[in-house]
Amino acid sequence: MKIIILGANQVGSALAETLASEANDITVVDNDAEKLQELKDHIDIGTIVGEASHPDILEKAGGEDADMIIAVTESDEINMVACRVAYSLFQTPKKICRIRSSSYLVSDRLFGKNGIAVDVVISPELIISSYISRLLDLPGALQVLDFADGKVQLVAVKAFYGGPLVGQEIRLLRQHMPSVDTRVAAIFRKDRPIMPEGSTVIEADDEVFFIAPQNDIRACMSELRRLDRPYKRIMIAGGGNIGLRLAEDIEHRYQVKIIESKPERCDYLAQHLDHAIVLNGEASQQDLLIEENIEDTDVFLALTNDDEANIMSSLLAKRLGAKKVMAIINNPAYVDLVQGGEIDIAISPQQATIGSLLTHVRRGDVVKVHSLRRGAAEAIEAVAHGDQASSKVVGRAIETIELPEGTTIGAIVRNDEVLIAHDDIVIETNDHVILFLIDRREIQKVEHLFQVGFTFF
Repeated sequence: MKIIILGANQVGSALAETLASEANDITVVDNDAEKLQELKDHIDIGTIVGEASHPDILEKAGGEDADMIIAVTESDEINMVACRVAYSLFQTPKKICRIRSSSYLVSDRLFGKNGIAVDVVISPELIISSYISRLLDLPGALQVLDFADGKVQLVAVKAFYGGPLVGQEIRLLRQHMPSVDTRVAAIFRKDRPIMPEGSTVIEADDEVFFIAPQNDIRACMSELRRLDRPYKRIMIAGGGNIGLRLAEDIEHRYQVKIIESKPERCDYLAQHLDHAIVLNGEASQQDLLIEENIEDTDVFLALTNDDEANIMSSLLAKRLGAKKVMAIINNPAYVDLVQGGEIDIAISPQQATIGSLLTHVRRGDVVKVHSLRRGAAEAIEAVAHGDQASSKVVGRAIETIELPEGTTIGAIVRNDEVLIAHDDIVIETNDHVILFLIDRREIQKVEHLFQVGFTFF
């Protein structure tokens, strides 16, 4: 597939690296020649220096025969204009546009063929705020991923000493919860993936990914760790787009305080929030945190655009008594350094955004992609089509499907019914199949499984 990526920022660079490793023809456009050279030095891609929305630059990048344009520059306006130019001049089949400002997202009429000619709109702020909201609703989870419109969830938790299943084999899970059907999709032990089998013993500190119907998730978590009490008091550091969106989403369920350093932004927040308390100040001010009873805070969320500020304010909040701290970390090198220590969860915006982008890049009918473990692993939801003659999965029992190494089927959603994957289940056409890959390099083989017709020959 020939793909043009507009923007060599962290999202664009990480996406280029991901897609180039899957044998796509990638060209990246940016007006920063030095940044493009750094990117080209370590991955095999084409680069064009120039303004991403200019027709001549898009033509140089191969716009005439590109299958897809992904506009992820820091400017909403450049992204939208670039998509419109690509449609008007080259009739580019698919145009994906990153939009950060909520003002552009108010009306669907702005996009589409009669509008700016954008096929898919990606809003990082909306993605991140929704992701954090799910984490708050499931205390103790490291990751919460939705599939099939929320009917199924894939949840990552750290197994603790004292959990009923810790030190026991996975096959005993059904004895502990006879009325709940679930499946362990993967285990990461000291950052090394382990393919789970019935005889696999869960150890303390394992990061366990399990899949279950949404209503059964809490019961499954209780087998691996003591359940945290539901959160009540949330403190947000940073009243930018993500902080505002999150506060709007959760202020009716939790007691929310939001700290913002700019007075004019505080006024804006106060006008747009109904119940949240808006505080003007710096989240790294010890006196302010103490005055606002940080020791009674269930979760402190550092959501500014500054990694260092997020790290330092989180460390301070934890030292002053916040029960749990989460921080947005943009620099991938920082994520592994801080997560699991004083900072409970480090949230990578680009990984969450890339997952949403990959949903629209994958071949076959892929409706959901989540990028996991800093991009090393992947969870996907694919729709099975065809019949036994034209498909490698339809009409076949799971145990007979030749899955790539390191790939497991976790669940199947058939109409409104959730079927946790067992060897004897036969996949039918239009089933939504949820798969977990511990090695993302195998994704092309998975895509091939879900393609029908002459692609097999």
